[in-house]
Amino acid sequence: MELGIGMFGDLAFDQSTGKYKDAGIKIREILDQVKLMDEVGIDVFAMGEHHRPDYAVSSPEMVLAAAASITKNIKLASGVTVLSSSEPVKVYEDFSTLDLISDGRAEIFVGRGSFIESFPLYGYSLNDYEELFDEKLDLLMKINSEENVTWSGKLRAPMQNQTVYPRAKNNGKLPIWRAVGGTPQSVLSAAKLGMPLVVAIIGGMPIQFKNLIEFYKQEYQKAGHDMSAMQIAIHSHTFVSDDQNVVDGYFHNYKSQMDRIGASRGWAPYTKMQYDGGRSKDGALFIGSSAEVADKIAYMKELFGITRFIGHMDVGDPAHDVMMKSIELFGKEVKPLVQNL
Repeated sequence: MELGIGMFGDLAFDQSTGKYKDAGIKIREILDQVKLMDEVGIDVFAMGEHHRPDYAVSSPEMVLAAAASITKNIKLASGVTVLSSSEPVKVYEDFSTLDLISDGRAEIFVGRGSFIESFPLYGYSLNDYEELFDEKLDLLMKINSEENVTWSGKLRAPMQNQTVYPRAKNNGKLPIWRAVGGTPQSVLSAAKLGMPLVVAIIGGMPIQFKNLIEFYKQEYQKAGHDMSAMQIAIHSHTFVSDDQNVVDGYFHNYKSQMDRIGASRGWAPYTKMQYDGGRSKDGALFIGSSAEVADKIAYMKELFGITRFIGHMDVGDPAHDVMMKSIELFGKEVKPLVQNL
């Protein structure tokens, strides 16, 4: 099973200045962190896309390209590419270029995203929310599998015997994963297409997703795909420290981000009881010591049969040195423990 780390580039808010942390500092910290991930044997890094003042990264492709130049082995993925408001031709071009820069390490996670700011920003109507994604996914998959593309849809101009360059290394084909938050229709679509699946489990209890993942497996097989090639990942909030004081202190970072997002969504203020409950065996937070996090990941493998776990590790913008230590422990201690369990 592969272990990865995901980030959104969270920016801490300074109450004294009324400003978010400088995005340039944050991006340079992320690059230092990805370099360390590669050194300690993390298998994949996934960089998110947001178009808000509280996140540093609106263009994952740029950060991943920079990371490609300072790493050797780690796979580099978007986490996620908000495909509904992206141009599939440009998505393929960017990631095929990344694939060539990194010598075949690029991957795309496509999804609808958890925010909608990109729609008005890029001139798309939310009335077309579902149709935009489905149509663009169809085009992206066609570009990825065919060198000469002839395609037509309702919301984008048709393509007639056109080729998108450059082509990625593996006969032009990039790994394209479908990232979902729990919608059965999205899972069904991924299964029918034979796409690898990433399930975001960031609240409640992971066991609540058992039926959804079993549904994916059943439909994947029913569609005639090779079961030995099936890949399933989960993406959950993660933080590792063998110092209980650090784990307890991280609550304040986590709460700050949850409350900032929750304020626009009508959520009640985040509590220590929720934090501790999430950290329990049945909760969705992979936050604790190396042994605690490893045990919980092993339980996810037993529960779902996952082939990849991605720990989302920068919620609330922990200090750079704290992040570096969490990454080091994840690679040097959590990964070997998971492999040996």
